[in-house]
Amino acid sequence: MATKVGGKDGKAPPTAATNLIAGGGAGMMEALVCHPLDTIKVRMQLSRRARQPGAPKRGFVRTGAEIVKRETPLGLYKGLGAVLTGIVPKMAIRFTSFEAYKQMLADADSGSISGRGTFAAGLAAGVTEAVAVVTPMEVVKIRLQAQHHSMADPLDIPKYRNAAHALYTVVKEEGFGALYRGVSLTALRQGSNQAVNFTAYTYFKEVLLRWQEQAGGKNSGSAQLPSWQTTVIGLVSGAMGPLSNAPIDTIKTRLQKTPAEEGVSAFRRISVIAGEMFKQEGVHAFYKGITPRIMRVAPGQAVTFTVYEYLKEKLEKSGPSVLSGSRYEE
Repeated sequence: MATKVGGKDGKAPPTAATNLIAGGGAGMMEALVCHPLDTIKVRMQLSRRARQPGAPKRGFVRTGAEIVKRETPLGLYKGLGAVLTGIVPKMAIRFTSFEAYKQMLADADSGSISGRGTFAAGLAAGVTEAVAVVTPMEVVKIRLQAQHHSMADPLDIPKYRNAAHALYTVVKEEGFGALYRGVSLTALRQGSNQAVNFTAYTYFKEVLLRWQEQAGGKNSGSAQLPSWQTTVIGLVSGAMGPLSNAPIDTIKTRLQKTPAEEGVSAFRRISVIAGEMFKQEGVHAFYKGITPRIMRVAPGQAVTFTVYEYLKEKLEKSGPSVLSGSRYEE
């Protein structure tokens, strides 16, 4: 599989301004729609209770119902402020860096990029967003999501009141470095996510575009798919990442939830967490929260790609010259 970096029409790729607006808008919509499932996933991953023989399985529905019952429906949106604060730069960095890495890895003569190149560009883009935005955002988000307090009871005062207070408290008590706890695992997770996601999306998109040309339909010759097709391939490609790196995400969540131990390296802590999980809870512990994670990430990617493509097309057609660019080829 090889695709033209500049898009099917050969024009320049989207500008950073286009990626900022389109990517940021897509990310905000994705966060608002899918955040409750992320909260359920985090709670499941932090649960240290091993299932007793014959005991009922504590799945995502039961976990979500318990959060709503004990903490009100607003409990499902704990940590949303941290996500919304970082989502615009996160998405802008993701799409802009992915395009930049594609340009670097493309063939100098033909301007095309292979499937391996797309995978590498996605991997690098995921690592870039993890280091620049995602890791600090995740630390704050997980601290908020891990709190078992009712948001309807004014007397039930949690340690972290909101995203800004959580950020301030973590830095004050544990130092600035605490915001980058688990950065290696976050980079590994984000990198593998985006490598798989962009590669699969690009492949499916190319297949559908070729099919449109052969079918000679109304979209023949266009580098833009109908929104429903973008949603479907975004959903499928989005589900592939979580399936490939679930253990990494679970260990990362537990690492970021707890304060650092003086004199203990990150590698040592990761090894201890993984060893205790396997010994006390079994292999299935590494896949806790996989159902809500897929249910959150897959539709999240579907929303992200659909809204991004829609906003980008509108900006390129009607926006000022600074926003102009080609049709984006993920």
